[in-house]
Amino acid sequence: MARVALPPGLLRLPVAHRALHDRAAGRIENSPAAIRAAIDRGYAIEIDLQLSADGQAMVFHDEELDRLTPEKGPLNSRTAAQLGRIPLRGGADTIPTLEAVLALVAGRVPLLVELKDQTLTMSDSDGRLEAEAARLLSAYGGEVAVMSFNPHSIAHMARLAPGLARGLTTSAYGPEDWAPLPAETCARLRGIPDYDRTDSSFISHEAADLSRPRVAALKAQGAAVLCWTIRSATAEAEARKVAANVTFEGYLSPLPA
Repeated sequence: MARVALPPGLLRLPVAHRALHDRAAGRIENSPAAIRAAIDRGYAIEIDLQLSADGQAMVFHDEELDRLTPEKGPLNSRTAAQLGRIPLRGGADTIPTLEAVLALVAGRVPLLVELKDQTLTMSDSDGRLEAEAARLLSAYGGEVAVMSFNPHSIAHMARLAPGLARGLTTSAYGPEDWAPLPAETCARLRGIPDYDRTDSSFISHEAADLSRPRVAALKAQGAAVLCWTIRSATAEAEARKVAANVTFEGYLSPLPA
């Protein structure tokens, strides 16, 4: 394996968190409407992937349907066709597949794709979500990178799609914030020990924890440092003292001239 550099657009263009969502405007997170809005503004886009019951990559953040839709229960108990009929609460869209989102974006702006932890314990996955993501993304012509909190997921991506830029989503891993993840798992992940093992080229780190020495050490090693989630211009200015780029929501991050 070898490290694959983050595409330049993901360093140059601010990244709209779960696309440019605005519930008041009917643009729900990770929805086609929010994705179109980000494209229209010229922002890079971060999206999340979960796996349907029939093995399709769905663009949706949560494990459960309850928060964002009128339905209840785990997303992975429904097929892609069933999920495609479920409305996103507050908007006119339904839950999209990754395949549909890639066709919609069509390389017009960069994509940062987060594979959500399928194990809920940050342990090794069965690789099905990674295999489907690799199949679709390896054939995609636009700027794209993949990341995950679960380092096992990125190890799978390194094997399945070695030509894709990959990185780790990282955090302070406060045990109270990550319960019921065991405290010992939090302690291990806090040190970002899997960066070299996965041949990652970037991290996307929790903004409030950017002063961590390990972040500085990785940056000195050559890692591109992104961060999540910035919610104001003031917070962005502070984050950019360390981070090369930001993932933002709730305001319009300034675009480069």
